[in-house]
Amino acid sequence: MDRNEELISNFYAAFQRLDAAAMISCYSDDIIFFDPAFTLLQGKQVRSMWKMLCANAKDFELQYSNIVKLDDEYYTCEWIASYTFSKTGRRVINKAKAFMRIADGKIIEHSDGFSLHKWCMQALGFSGWLLGWNRWFQHRITKGARKRLEEYMKAEL
Repeated sequence: MDRNEELISNFYAAFQRLDAAAMISCYSDDIIFFDPAFTLLQGKQVRSMWKMLCANAKDFELQYSNIVKLDDEYYTCEWIASYTFSKTGRRVINKAKAFMRIADGKIIEHSDGFSLHKWCMQALGFSGWLLGWNRWFQHRITKGARKRLEEYMKAEL
């Protein structure tokens, strides 16, 4: 395992423990993050997102595997998070693939790919199944996630 693979492993081991501070320590100060739920986040937004998600996690379990070096900077891995979605009390098993760019011993770019429709079906039930594929509905999910993050960030001050 090279140093960058070890960094990624440390990130996900911290995620398993819901240790946001340890996760954040793996990132550069100007980290760029993207996923289907929050869309594009930068710096403080990313750090606050992990703090919020870790603080609010219920019945959380995480598995990660298959860390692959693509070249000197780029890596991928797969992860599965299982948790209870707090708004509905429904169990979610989210399968994702992470893409990370690393420089100077820190993650500088991180994007997670997963099906927002599949997430909606699990987290929201029938309405997620019926509408989760729809861009308007997905935009509502994203808008809600960003609003919760903004509220969390205001409370951090």
